[in-house]
Amino acid sequence: MIMTKPFHPNLNVDALFLGPKSENAVFFREMMDYAVSEHLHWRSGFHPEDSTLVTSVARYEHNYRETLYRTEGILNQLSAKLKNTSIPFFSPRYLGHISSDTLMVSNLAYVMAMMYNPNNCSYEASPTTTELELESGLDLCRMFGYDPQKSWGHITSGGTVANYEGLWVARNLKTLSFAISQHPKAKDLIEHKTSRQLRNMPTAELLDLITALQERGLFEEIRDMTCRGTGVKAEILGKLLVPQSKHYSWMKAADIFGIGQENIIPLPVNENYQTDIAQMRKITFELIEQGEPILAMIAVVGTTEVGAIDRIDEIIALRKECEERYGESFYIHVDAAYAGYACSMLLNEQGEFVEYDELASYHRSMEIMPENISWPKPEVYQSFKALREVDSITVDPHKVGFIQYAAGAVCMKDKRILELISSHAAYVFEDHDDKTNTINRGILGSSIMEGSKSGATAAALWAAHRLLPLNINGYGKVIAAGIVTAQRLLNKLANLPPIEIGKHRFEVHIFPSPDFHMINFTFKEIGNESLSNHNALNKRLYELCSYSTGRAYTNDFLTSSTILDYKEYGDTPWHYAEKCGFSRSQWEKVRNIYVLRAAVMTYCLRDEDHFDEFWQQLQAIFVKKLNQVVDEEEKKSRSKLELEVPFIS
Repeated sequence: MIMTKPFHPNLNVDALFLGPKSENAVFFREMMDYAVSEHLHWRSGFHPEDSTLVTSVARYEHNYRETLYRTEGILNQLSAKLKNTSIPFFSPRYLGHISSDTLMVSNLAYVMAMMYNPNNCSYEASPTTTELELESGLDLCRMFGYDPQKSWGHITSGGTVANYEGLWVARNLKTLSFAISQHPKAKDLIEHKTSRQLRNMPTAELLDLITALQERGLFEEIRDMTCRGTGVKAEILGKLLVPQSKHYSWMKAADIFGIGQENIIPLPVNENYQTDIAQMRKITFELIEQGEPILAMIAVVGTTEVGAIDRIDEIIALRKECEERYGESFYIHVDAAYAGYACSMLLNEQGEFVEYDELASYHRSMEIMPENISWPKPEVYQSFKALREVDSITVDPHKVGFIQYAAGAVCMKDKRILELISSHAAYVFEDHDDKTNTINRGILGSSIMEGSKSGATAAALWAAHRLLPLNINGYGKVIAAGIVTAQRLLNKLANLPPIEIGKHRFEVHIFPSPDFHMINFTFKEIGNESLSNHNALNKRLYELCSYSTGRAYTNDFLTSSTILDYKEYGDTPWHYAEKCGFSRSQWEKVRNIYVLRAAVMTYCLRDEDHFDEFWQQLQAIFVKKLNQVVDEEEKKSRSKLELEVPFIS
């Protein structure tokens, strides 16, 4: 690739959001008024020959006015409740869950579309927003490297449903070969396969069989012979391979789809909480050699606890090796709910991957990365580049897409797979003669897990993608701001001198450099050898730095937390406990470690001066919170001592 001078669009990150101090309030209010006014004009202009329902006189009638006053009062109550206990995601003081400020354009587009109340279940009820949803889905497919002519994507209520849909198609696809083998007019299509090869056929071959069956006019008949019609047979579906770092949705999915949680095979993770490649290979080979079907291999691009990114390229290589070595394969679904949008940071204006050795200079030329910070690591880059080879991907616009809830999404490499799950309700979906038209229009309601769904979300996502292209010049600029801030914060935490509170001294320990912008850290009292006490300290700090205080709005710093325990991760968390200075015997006794967790998604601190000011404030907050913890413990000690001393009159 020849390096060319990149084009700089007129895009200012600060102009994308309402701002932590409502800096863009005037523009936002003007555009909100425009959004509402346009809808009001649309209503009043519809068949002007129709008579008005409410007269001017009626609007001044007592009960009419009373109803309006009651409406105002209820909204006042709601506003008070929201302001009193809501979480200020917009502020750089919030470094907690995978939540941040939302794009102005998505909020405005959502309100604009919401008043039309489109239902993206059917094209008939949402002719505009259905098209916007399909277009937005293809935007995401292109970002991941899928062929937009062959792929398909749509919006879900969140990553959980997107994961369900990935497993749904994998499950139905898995039983197709067995259904074909039982049909006298179709079994010749697979008679060259051994029974073991039928258990683990490549996805591409199975999708070609769908086309062949459609040409013979047998597809619908055989589709009814798959698990869709006959129910789940565990001996056919086989095992679902899921990393220990999995989202809880996979356990629920095994229950919902009748797979059974006992058929989930946990894949161990390494010290960095990525799927352990050696263990993954060993488990996969053993299953194949035992003649065990593999329903699907799940990988994670951005774990919700530590931000780890699995080696997708290694998983693709493993699948190819299985096909060459055994003639067997498996479906691959990637849960990229958290970090999926970060793929945009690697793409130029043409949607092509910038070569890795040119990426750092490319980012610097765009002025989104300073000289001393670079992202991603080489293996993370290769993982993103390999996404084009997987079968389906979950991604959440309501995370690093900066879209308001609820907006998840799923992308599928080959849209032919939808034929295995498609259902039709005659009163909702029109029967078009044009097959392409049917797929483009009726597919949302007929081939997704949800029924009625908001078209306003599609409008919000579509508008965001139009303003912020899915490349370095668009979303890349916003996402880079969080990555830069996270790296600076990591460096500051790593070099923070011990904090002295009276006779107590506390030091900070951080996780190894994360794959994305999730920071995990703990405070440890120097001299403390009890892991239980360590956990109690950090749990109390979390309580003082979260919604647990009652009114989060008045708190001066907000973060989140998690518990890394043996039940989920085996001995992997021991590596961090050891770095914190705890003995093996302490780990064996407690077998979990409580950590503070910060998803650094804010765009507000990308300027170094703003960050330095924030860091000075944060250090003072750490001292304040630790002082509070020490005071509480000393009060407890005094109270305990007073109870132990007998009363003397």
